[in-house]
Amino acid sequence: MDERTAIDMSDLLAEVQVPDMDGALRSFSESTRQRTVKDLFGKKRREAWDKDTEARCDFYPKTRLVSRAGVWFFALWQKSVMGRTLTEIKSDDGEIPHFAEEVSRLIGEVIGQHLKNGNWCIVCTPKRRHLTRNFATLIADEIGKKMGIPFYEDVAVCKSKHRVNAVFDLLFLPPENNIIIFDDFVTTGSTMKSMKAVFDGHKKNVMLFAGINNKL
Repeated sequence: MDERTAIDMSDLLAEVQVPDMDGALRSFSESTRQRTVKDLFGKKRREAWDKDTEARCDFYPKTRLVSRAGVWFFALWQKSVMGRTLTEIKSDDGEIPHFAEEVSRLIGEVIGQHLKNGNWCIVCTPKRRHLTRNFATLIADEIGKKMGIPFYEDVAVCKSKHRVNAVFDLLFLPPENNIIIFDDFVTTGSTMKSMKAVFDGHKKNVMLFAGINNKL
C-alpha cells in the first residue's frame, strides 16, 4: 500500500493575495443603480405619453373613420408616442393653415362632387367660456374660406363647466341642409356627440371631421 505524505499548505496559502473587491462592488452597485434610475425614468415617461395632457402627434397621415361615444367621425391624424405635444400644437399659429389645408383635402376626398351643390356649411364645437382664442374656430374659419362654404362660429353654446357629457344649446340654425362639424382633437367623442345632437330634429345632414384622433 502506498503511503502518501500530507502536504502542509499553510505556507502556500499565506502567499495568496485576495484582491480587494470593495471598489468593484461599489462600481457594480452604482452602475446597477443608474440603470434602475434610467429605467424608472423611461417608465414614467412612457406613462406620461398615455395621459391626455401629454398627448403627442407626429402628423403622419392615418386617416380613419372612427366610432366613439355613439357617433362616427373622420380623423386625419392619430395620437402618437413621438412628435409635438398638443399644447405645443395649439399654441403655434403656424399650425392653423397646416390643419386647414390638410383637413380641407380630407373633406374634399370624402364628400367629393357633392360639395358643388352649394348647400354646405362648416361649424365647430363651442369654445370654452372666457376663451378668446379658440384653435378649432380659427381652423374651421380657414377651412370654410378654402372650400368656399360658409363658416358659422357661435352655432351652439356649452353652459356646463365640464366638456365630458356636456349638453349644448343651439343658438343659430344654419340655413344649409348639409353641415360639417369640425373639432381639432377628439378624445372621448362626447363633445362631437353633443354637437351633433343640437341638430337632431332639424332635418340636417351632418358629417363629422377631426384633425387628431386623440387615442392610441
